[in-house]
Amino acid sequence: MPAHPELTRPDGAATAAAMGRAMNALTALLVALGEGSHQLNIIAERTNDTIVTADLTLSVGASPLRVKHTEEGYLRFFALLTFALEYSTIRRAVLVATTADEPFPRACGWTVRDGRLHPMDRRELQEAVMPHPDAVAPLHLVYDAPELPEIPDTDEESPRG
Repeated sequence: MPAHPELTRPDGAATAAAMGRAMNALTALLVALGEGSHQLNIIAERTNDTIVTADLTLSVGASPLRVKHTEEGYLRFFALLTFALEYSTIRRAVLVATTADEPFPRACGWTVRDGRLHPMDRRELQEAVMPHPDAVAPLHLVYDAPELPEIPDTDEESPRG
């Protein structure tokens, strides 16, 4: 018997709809976060009890968007966000955005529920980003995550409705 149960492969239509939601969510995140250098981290607990993480660093400003990751790094982040939003293989997931403003970085986060990103409770997020007492890390100004606009799936995109 394997240590972790097998994952059930999601159907193609649900995955395609989740890809659209992931693209919309990523776009909404960039608009909501505004100008600056942002670190996006996603952590997900899969239904087979394994933990998967991905991160993406990008800069938004007057110049074109700059992604500071390889294509493989971006694809890993986008794939994990897609499968978190598809949610048949993910039990729970959290996405945290840290903006590297001086003198203190600021952070906000979202939980994934029912195929959407929902703003995370400020106290929950504060606990998640507090550095360990022995760690040398910048303190984050934690703020309530902005509500992201919900773009409904079309009937052709999602069997979940």
